[in-house]
Amino acid sequence: MGNPKAIRYRDAGVNIDEADRAVSHIKRLARKTFTRGVLTDIGSFGAGYQLAGWKKPVLISSADGVGTKLKVAFATGRHDTVGQDLVNHCVNDIAVQGARPLFFLDYYATGKLDAEVARQVVSGLAQACRENGCALIGGETAEMPGLYAEGEYDLAGFIVGAVERNRLLAGAGIRAGDVLLGLPSTGLHTNGYSLARKLLFDVAGYGAKTFLPELGCTVGEELLKVHRSYLTPIQTLLFEGVLRGAAHITGGGMSDNIPRILPAGLAVEIDRSAWPVPPVFDLLHRLGSIPEEDYRRTFNLGIGMVLVVARRNLSRARRILDGLKETYYQIGRVAAAKRGARHRVLYL
Repeated sequence: MGNPKAIRYRDAGVNIDEADRAVSHIKRLARKTFTRGVLTDIGSFGAGYQLAGWKKPVLISSADGVGTKLKVAFATGRHDTVGQDLVNHCVNDIAVQGARPLFFLDYYATGKLDAEVARQVVSGLAQACRENGCALIGGETAEMPGLYAEGEYDLAGFIVGAVERNRLLAGAGIRAGDVLLGLPSTGLHTNGYSLARKLLFDVAGYGAKTFLPELGCTVGEELLKVHRSYLTPIQTLLFEGVLRGAAHITGGGMSDNIPRILPAGLAVEIDRSAWPVPPVFDLLHRLGSIPEEDYRRTFNLGIGMVLVVARRNLSRARRILDGLKETYYQIGRVAAAKRGARHRVLYL
């Protein structure tokens, strides 16, 4: 028997040279996000961060993914927005507890690594981290042949933030009579994409490049609108002492997310006419004849963040939001829950 043919890692589908090119891009982009607390460079076995200047800090963490919104990125060939979606979603999840983001780590996995695609994804991560004052201090880039369809990847992330213990926002101070203010979303954000893609691509037969006059853009452009961060208004209202609670409206809509911050015995009443629902949601509603409850629990319907303020502080909260040039709507109020009521969110 002759000498066997030499088989390299590349023959199994893993290109180390392409991985090195990707890591080189990632290091350069990540370093631009570093804050004073970062102690280690990208590539260390573990990322180090020094927590200094806090009195009694509480660490708040969250992990999330972009979901099937990635399918739209694959269809359009645009990969610079999904990283922003991921960071902003995670930032909002800890911001509603009063936390300021400290650092972020990502997980990028694909069947065949394309250094340019990876660079675009990480450029979005880095941009959002810079905008939120958050350091991108590490992560994982994995090439796993045979696990993903050609040209596809998965993206997830992990964030850590901190809040002084006496500023922790947990909703405990919410009372009946408090007012709900809604901050608008920039579109679907990162939820409901499995249903949206089915309706727009399979039912309606649109393509990513189909221009729809009622949206004023192509289907792909609408679906790739970046999930915005609400960190600034939340932190400002919290610092001014007028915020009693905040709910990030993600999967489950208002129906499932607002009750997460309500003390026992309380519910909310939502005025459905209080804000304009963006055209994309009306379009989806019509295409699928979606039952009303499913519609409200699948999409944010134009409100990405709900803030709870005491009625006595409403004028002050309005002045603060006006000063930030924030658009907002008074969308409802907190009320006592009705005995035997099935839901804690009532739409009027």
